[in-house]
Amino acid sequence: MAVPLAFFAVFFAYPVAAIVTRGLRVGGQWRFGRIAEVVTDPATLDVLWFTCWQAVASTALTLAVALPGAYVFARFDFPGKGLLRAVVTVPFVLPTVVAGSAFLALLGRGGLLDELWGVRLDTSVWAILLAHVFFNYAVVVRTVGGLWAQLDPRQEEAARVLGASRLSAWRRVTLPALAPAVAAAALMVFLFTFTSFGVIQILGGPRYATLEVAIYRETAQLLDLPTAAVLTLVQFAAVAAVLALHAWTVRRRESALRLVDPGRTARRPKGPAQWALLWGVLAVVALLIVTPLAVLVERSLNGPDGYGFSYYEALTSAADSGGTFFVAPMEAIGNSLRYAAVATVFALAVGGLAAAALTRKAGRLVRGFDALLMLPLGTSAVTVGFGFLIALDEPPLDLRASWVLVPLAQALVGVPFVVRTMLPVLRAVDHRLREAAAVLGASPWRVWREVDLPLVGRAVAVAAGFAFAVSLGEFGATVFIARPDQPTLPVAIARFLGRAGQLTYGQAMALSTILMLVCAGSLLALERIRTDRSGEF
Repeated sequence: MAVPLAFFAVFFAYPVAAIVTRGLRVGGQWRFGRIAEVVTDPATLDVLWFTCWQAVASTALTLAVALPGAYVFARFDFPGKGLLRAVVTVPFVLPTVVAGSAFLALLGRGGLLDELWGVRLDTSVWAILLAHVFFNYAVVVRTVGGLWAQLDPRQEEAARVLGASRLSAWRRVTLPALAPAVAAAALMVFLFTFTSFGVIQILGGPRYATLEVAIYRETAQLLDLPTAAVLTLVQFAAVAAVLALHAWTVRRRESALRLVDPGRTARRPKGPAQWALLWGVLAVVALLIVTPLAVLVERSLNGPDGYGFSYYEALTSAADSGGTFFVAPMEAIGNSLRYAAVATVFALAVGGLAAAALTRKAGRLVRGFDALLMLPLGTSAVTVGFGFLIALDEPPLDLRASWVLVPLAQALVGVPFVVRTMLPVLRAVDHRLREAAAVLGASPWRVWREVDLPLVGRAVAVAAGFAFAVSLGEFGATVFIARPDQPTLPVAIARFLGRAGQLTYGQAMALSTILMLVCAGSLLALERIRTDRSGEF
C-alpha cells in the first residue's frame, strides 16, 4: 500500500488541497462561512439534484443496454469479435466535446433524426443519457465480460441438471459470481456521469448543468475560486458517500470463484434465441456506437470542394496560420502515444500494487484505501489541472516545465480502472492455492508469479488496454498542463473546435478521426495478445 498511497498523496491530495485552500483562504483568513452560503443556495441544490439523478439514470440505462453485450462478447465466438470489441471501446477515449458534437449532428437541428422524422433531442435529457451510454458501453462490456468469460459454465449447467430453470440457474449461480464486477462497472459509470462536462455543455445547453460544469464556470469564466472550492468539496462529499456504500455492499458478496480459460467458454451461438441475442447486440452497437463515429469520419472527409483529404493535408503544415500551434498538429499523434505509454506503465505499477494489497482482508483500513483509489474519477478535472499548476511549482517538485507532468495526470485516471479491472479476478482466486504454494516452499514473489499472475494475466491485459485508452483521450487536466509545443490529440482537437471557421472545424474532425483510428488500432493489437494459460484478450 505504500507506493499507491505516496503516489496519490503527492499527485492527487496535495494539488487538490492546494487549489481548495487558495479558494477558501483569502488574505490569510479562512472564509468557512462561504461554505454555508453556497451549499444553501437554491441554484446549487438544483445543480446537485440534476447531477445525482442523471448519473443514476445514465448508470441504470448503461447497465441495461451493455450487460447483454457483455454476455455476447464473453460467451459467443463469431467472426470479427476482436475488431468489434476494439470498436466499442473507441468512444471511451474520444474527448467529450467531439462526441458531443457528433451527437448534436445526429440529434440536433439538421441532424439525422430531424431530417428523417422531424425530431430533435438536443437540449433534452434523452440526448444526455444516450451520449453517456455511448461513452460507457465499453466499461460494462469489458469489466463484466472479462470476468464472465472466465466463469466455469459447468456450474450453471449443474444447476440446470438439478432442476433449475435457465433464468433461475443464472440468477442463483452466475449473477452472484458477477456481482463484484457489475458493481465495479456501475461505480465507474456513475462516477464518470456524475462528473460529466463536455456532454452536458454541448447537448444540455444552458438548461442543464452538473457540478463539473458549475465548477468550470465559476473557475474559468467567473474567476470565483471560493465558490468553485465549495462546489469541489460538495463533489468530494457525494463521491465519498457513493464509494463508502460500494465498499460496504461489495465486500459482503465476495467469494472465491472457479476461473477457467476463456477459450473454453466461448462458442458459436446455437438456436434462434442465441442468434437473436447476437444480432440484437450487433444492432445496438451499430446504432449507438458506429453511427456517431461514422459522422466524425464523414465530416472529416466532406471538405469545401467535396469529399477528399483536404482537411488532413492541412494538418501537416508546420504551424497553422492562427498561431494555435507551435508545431504541426500531426505531431500531436506522437505526443499522445508517448504520454499514454508512460501513463500506462505508471497506472499498471501503482494500480497493480494497490489491487494486490486490496486482496488482503484487513478491515476498515483497506476499505478506506479502496475508496481513496476511486476519488480521481469523481473529482473535477478542472480542479486537478489547476492544482497541478499551483502545487507542483517549487523544488523538489517543480514539474511545471517537465513532460512527465502530463502522463502523471493521465495515470491518476488510469489507476482506478486498473484496480477495478484486476480486483474482482484477484479476489476470486482461491486463497488455498497460494497457501499450498507457500507450504511447498515458494516465496511470496514466486507465489504471485506462479499462482496469481497466470490466472489474472487476462485482467492485466484488460487493465493495460483501459489505462492506455483513457490516457489517450484524457482532456480535462491535460489541457491545463500540456505545453503548447507538445499538445496531445484531445488538446489539439479542442483548440481547433474553439476557433470559428469551416477549415478549423474540418481539421478538428480529421484529428478526431485519427484519434479514433489510433485508439482502435492500439486496442486491436491488445486483442491479439495472448497471456499464459488465461486465453485471448
